[in-house]
Amino acid sequence: MSTLIETVGLTRILPGIVPVTLVQDVTLSIGEGEFVAITGPSGSGKSSLLYLLGLLDRPSAGVLRISDRDTAELGERERAQIRLATLGFVFQFHFLLPEFTVRENVEIPMRRLGRLDKAAMRARSTQLLEALGLAGHLDKRPDQLSGGQRQRVAVARSLANDPPIVLADEPTGSLDSKNSEQVFAILDALVRERGKTVIAVTHDTDMAARASRRIHLVDGRLAAS
Repeated sequence: MSTLIETVGLTRILPGIVPVTLVQDVTLSIGEGEFVAITGPSGSGKSSLLYLLGLLDRPSAGVLRISDRDTAELGERERAQIRLATLGFVFQFHFLLPEFTVRENVEIPMRRLGRLDKAAMRARSTQLLEALGLAGHLDKRPDQLSGGQRQRVAVARSLANDPPIVLADEPTGSLDSKNSEQVFAILDALVRERGKTVIAVTHDTDMAARASRRIHLVDGRLAAS
C-alpha cells in the first residue's frame, strides 16, 4: 500500500498576543485505500488538521508530503493545482452555489482544472450524479433538493476530477440518521469499490467505529483512540 499523505511534526499555531495552538506535533501516514476517521472533542483540532492536510491552511512548523511531494515550498498556484487534481472536499454545509444547477455545481472543479471539454464534463457530471441516485435532479437548483440530496451532490462534486483522496469535514453532521447512513455508505463504497482514500472528521461514533482506522486528537495532539 503506497503512502499518499505523510506528516512529521505538523503544527499550526495562530499568532497573536496569546498564541493559540490548533495542531501540535502530529506525525502520521495515510495510505492508498484507507478510510480514516479523525475524532476528538470539540476544539481538539480535528478540522484544523484536515485543512492542513487539504492545503487549505499552511502549517507553522513540520512537514507535509502529498504523494511524496513536500508541500512546504509550493506556491499558491501549485497548491491550487494539487487541490483540484488530487484532493476532493466534502463539508458539513455542502457549499453548493445557489445560482447554478446541480450538474453545473459538479462541473465547476472540472472547469477549473481544464482537462475536459464541455461535452466530456457534462457526461462525467451526469454519470457521477446518476451513480449517487440523483438522475432526476440534474437541472434543479440546490434549494430544490433535500439536505441529504445536497450532500450527495457535494460528494459528486468532490469526485469531479477523480482525485485519489477525499477529505470530509463532518459530512453527516447536519443530516438525520437515514441520510447520515446514506452518506456514510457512499464514502465507504468510494474506498471499497473505487480504491479512494477517505479522511473524515466526525463526531459520529458509529461512523468512526466503522472506518478502517481512527485518528484521535486531544488539544491538537495525537492521542490513543
